[in-house]
Amino acid sequence: MPDDRKNREHQFGGEWTDRKLQVLAKYLQSYTTALKNARFHKLYIDAFAGTGYRDARRDEEEDSPQNILFPDMAEPEPQSFLDGSARLALQTEPQFDQYIFIERSPDRCAHLESLKSEFPGLANKVDIRQGDANDKIQDLCAKDWRSNRAVLFLDPYGMQVEWKTIEAIAQTKAIDLWLLFPLGIGVNRLLTKSGDIPKSWRHRLDLLLGTENWYDEFYTVETTPTLFGDDRERVVKATMETIGRYFTNRLKEIFTGVAEEPGVLRNSANNPLYLLCFAVGNERGKDIALRIAQHLLKEVR
Repeated sequence: MPDDRKNREHQFGGEWTDRKLQVLAKYLQSYTTALKNARFHKLYIDAFAGTGYRDARRDEEEDSPQNILFPDMAEPEPQSFLDGSARLALQTEPQFDQYIFIERSPDRCAHLESLKSEFPGLANKVDIRQGDANDKIQDLCAKDWRSNRAVLFLDPYGMQVEWKTIEAIAQTKAIDLWLLFPLGIGVNRLLTKSGDIPKSWRHRLDLLLGTENWYDEFYTVETTPTLFGDDRERVVKATMETIGRYFTNRLKEIFTGVAEEPGVLRNSANNPLYLLCFAVGNERGKDIALRIAQHLLKEVR
């Protein structure tokens, strides 16, 4: 790859990134194949599109504490340049009717524009929108979706996604959602062992989970008698499995169908970073979509 391209590429990921992108690419091909004769306007939406490429690097860098609340401060070590989700979507056959790439960074949006020259046959189908992913998705979902169907890839670097955005996606009844839930890299780290959580961290969890009731689900108080006749209490924090199941059940409250067993994306030390979740918006397409997604998710468990 030319040096000027190396200097501009979006750096993110490791082996777990390979796995999630493999699942996405296979699903996109299955999706467009299944709907190739449908009259719906078919969209692919990428909410954190980056530059179109990605720079694979050590998982340990992504798993660093500073990336939880300040993901843009990460300084990854370059290893190899590979296709990101945006380019994989553009390579999908059969093609989508429209590609919407959302990216907050103006510089990355400028890099996404170069995809139009790389894929000239799709240039008029590529729509690049600069801004906050939550705002842009909510605006997009507020439109009339009766003649549209879409796959949306919601792949944040940390805990940027808000529950009200996920709700807006579900309300379209037309979007299949692939979502990375920041299980180990975000939520589990903000849930302190003592149960004493800073106000700013609580607020971030409220926005992500869409409720303040998560605390009672994630913490219990165990009481045990002592030899001296009194009781001793201790706070018990939920396991990551419990946290993941809680989020899956939250998705079930608003989507037509949800994959029961998300994919677990782990770093090189085998620690869970993210859950790769799948949810279906449309009732008629639910069964086949879930069957395909659940088959693919077996590859990342």
